[in-house]
Formats: sequence, C-alpha cells, structure tokens
Amino acid sequence: MPPIPGSGLAKGLAVTLRTMTKKTVTAQYPDTQPELPPRSRGVIGLFEENCTVCMLCARECPDWCIYIDSHKETVPPAAPGGRERSRNVLDRFAIDFSLCMYCGICIEVCPFDALFWSPEFEYAETDIHELTHERDKLREWMWTVPEPPALDPGAEEPKEIAAARKTADKLAAQQAQQAQQAQQAEQAQQSEEGGTP
Repeated sequence: MPPIPGSGLAKGLAVTLRTMTKKTVTAQYPDTQPELPPRSRGVIGLFEENCTVCMLCARECPDWCIYIDSHKETVPPAAPGGRERSRNVLDRFAIDFSLCMYCGICIEVCPFDALFWSPEFEYAETDIHELTHERDKLREWMWTVPEPPALDPGAEEPKEIAAARKTADKLAAQQAQQAQQAQQAEQAQQSEEGGTP
C-alpha cells in the first residue's frame, strides 16, 4: 500500500506538539552548577610531595604535554659512617591543557600517586599560553580533588591486604603453637619436679 502523502509531516508535527507540552529541563549553567559524576575528568592536580621525578607520566603521555625539569642533589648520610646519597629534586612540573586529551594515562602510570583527577572544569582562558599550568597552579587543583569512594562491602579483599592478613594469621598461629609447646614443657617439668622425692 503506498504511503499517504503528508504522513511524515503529520508525525513530525505530532512529536513537536508532544514536546511543547512538556516542562523544559534545561539547567541555566552559570547560575546552576551541573551535578557531575563522581569520577569526572576535569583538570589534573599534582601532589608534589609524592613526586619522585621518575618521568613516567611524561614518557607515557601520547600528546607530550607534560614538561618536567629536575636536578640532582646530594643528601648527607643518615648515620655516621654512611655514604652520601643523591636524589632528584623537582624544578618544574607543567601540563599544557591546550594539548592534553584527558586520557588519564599519566594518572594511571604514576607509581607514587602524585597525580589526581579533579572535577573542576572551569579554567578557560582568553590566551592559550595561560593553559600551561605550572606546579603551583597544579597544586591548587589538588585541594579540589574529592575523597576516593568507599569500597563496595561485597567486593573481595585486595590481594595485598589478603596476603598480609594470611602472613599475620600464619605468624600468630606459629606464636600460639610455640606458647602452647612452652606451656606443655613447663607443665612436664613441674610434674617431674613434683614426682621426684
């Protein structure tokens, strides 16, 4: 059966009339802040105390938008007779957010938890050069990082904690067994002393 002429137009107008009667759900953005998901990717914050200048984040970044400069510093020995050690000191840590594609690889590969996602997304600038955030600015973003979500009560225990608990239980069992053997030996000694005339 051939389609009725104008049926497509009637269907389109029906959709228009249906949506005209519904209440709008548009949020007026500057006045009303959006409800962001808990793991939003806004801007990256730097916890400088944890950074060891291992350069993993800069090497793994597909956009090469992380700039790190450091120098070596000699640390005196901790104890007399010890040897001096050298350590890296962070001079510059910058991220160019005009190049960043927010993939999160730098955060994932950081072995010392120095980089974190902040849900802040309002950092637009009129000059593109100001989108390169140096370590002081990255440190400011750190204070906006939310607390990590609580673990799911039904989830299995992390492997590290399970291994530590297993070792602790094993050690406690060994100590209990040694204490029991010592108690039995003491009782045996007391019975020998009591039975000897």
